Amino acid sequence: MCDLMPASQPAEKIGKMKKLRRTLSESFRSIAFKKEDSGFDEICVTKMSTRSCQGTDSVIKPLDTIPEDKKVRVQRTQSGFDPFEKPASQVKRVHSENNACISAKSSSAGKESPKLRRHSSPSSPTSPKFGKADSYEKLEKLGEGSYATVYKGKSKVNGKLVALKVIRLQEEEGTPFTAIREASLLKGLKHANIVLLHDIIHTKETLTLVFEYVHTDLCQYMDKHPGGLHPDNVKLFLFQLLRGLSYIHQRYILHRDLKPQNLLISDTGELKLADFGLARAKSVPSHTYSNEVVTLWYRPPDVLLGSTDYSTCLDMWGVGCIFIEMIQGVAAFPGMKDIQDQLERIFLVIGTPSEDSWPGVNSLPHFKPDRFTVYSAKKLRQAWNKLGYVDHAEELASRFLQCFPKNRLSAQAALNHEYFSNLPPRLWELQDMSSIFTVPNVKLQTESGDSIQVCARRNSHGKASSGSKH
Repeated sequence: MCDLMPASQPAEKIGKMKKLRRTLSESFRSIAFKKEDSGFDEICVTKMSTRSCQGTDSVIKPLDTIPEDKKVRVQRTQSGFDPFEKPASQVKRVHSENNACISAKSSSAGKESPKLRRHSSPSSPTSPKFGKADSYEKLEKLGEGSYATVYKGKSKVNGKLVALKVIRLQEEEGTPFTAIREASLLKGLKHANIVLLHDIIHTKETLTLVFEYVHTDLCQYMDKHPGGLHPDNVKLFLFQLLRGLSYIHQRYILHRDLKPQNLLISDTGELKLADFGLARAKSVPSHTYSNEVVTLWYRPPDVLLGSTDYSTCLDMWGVGCIFIEMIQGVAAFPGMKDIQDQLERIFLVIGTPSEDSWPGVNSLPHFKPDRFTVYSAKKLRQAWNKLGYVDHAEELASRFLQCFPKNRLSAQAALNHEYFSNLPPRLWELQDMSSIFTVPNVKLQTESGDSIQVCARRNSHGKASSGSKH
């Protein structure tokens, strides 16, 4: 402004202007200080708010500054309740939670946003809430794996029994991908023949998946009734297995680890698919699946030979193996050594494949024709005689146990096989969440002349659980 003033101005006017300039400068400086102070307060509120939501003293970085491949990890540590939102909703979810926290800090005392209330600790031990570790009581340890421990528990909210899968978190490694995969898939699956995920509890040290409590599994059930199950019970168990698989396959999800230990049996005889740690969604085309899936005895020959390009037919081989094991009372292909031994046992019954019977087999990484004895295919009843005692059982089993993956029967098609023709028609009309045992006259038969006690038996970890007769 001084540069624009004429040189002819009297000295006293120049002095007044300088004094005015100093006054204005001091005023602007005062305003600036107030603005900075206000801005600092806002920053403090933001940091305090994010700490209150996160439960730690770390400061949350804006998602926009984080690479795409790191956003899942950041969102998982921030939310503290549900770490498995779909990627498309992560940014929106985290920003909305931060805004909720800031609003709560700046609002009048005594007011709390609904979002914060959901994350807050229970006001007293008498008011437990879902999503909190203290909402569940551990009753006994059921088993322990490489990254998780499973407990039988009880909900303090509704008093129901639950299974608590407590996954240990390593700070440098984060949440195990199998746990993320299992929880993210199970959240969207609601079916009577799939184990129900009730709740997810995320703390700094652990991730706990809260499942419905199911008393035993098919492996334990078969151990209780050696020599093969009652044919009618085999049919009901297989129908439920196919029903659950059809449901997930229609949603482009592969289980990838079907075996009797992963098929839970309730005290009423309901079969439920469980342990989705190796499950994979195939909604996006991929040719990079691992061939280290499915327990060896239930692994199909295409995967044993190194194929990583597979679909729902992967699970259907396992269905055939489990079907035979329920009828015969022994594992269909109990390999004792390695993959080579496992394949030899399969080819001995099904026949050694060739380009004629299995187009493309020569291109599989581990298939070398000179490594395998050439066997011709046999009738399945020659290997498992009890298949011949049940109408249409051998034919259905042979449709599952096809070396060429594309020849295997799908779960939905298998439900309409003649093997199930004597079941009540209403079974095919049930809603997803309805049990087959809601249909009149559908019930398990007694095994070997004894009352079926699904519950009163020891589980795989040597723990006894009480049950009732059916």
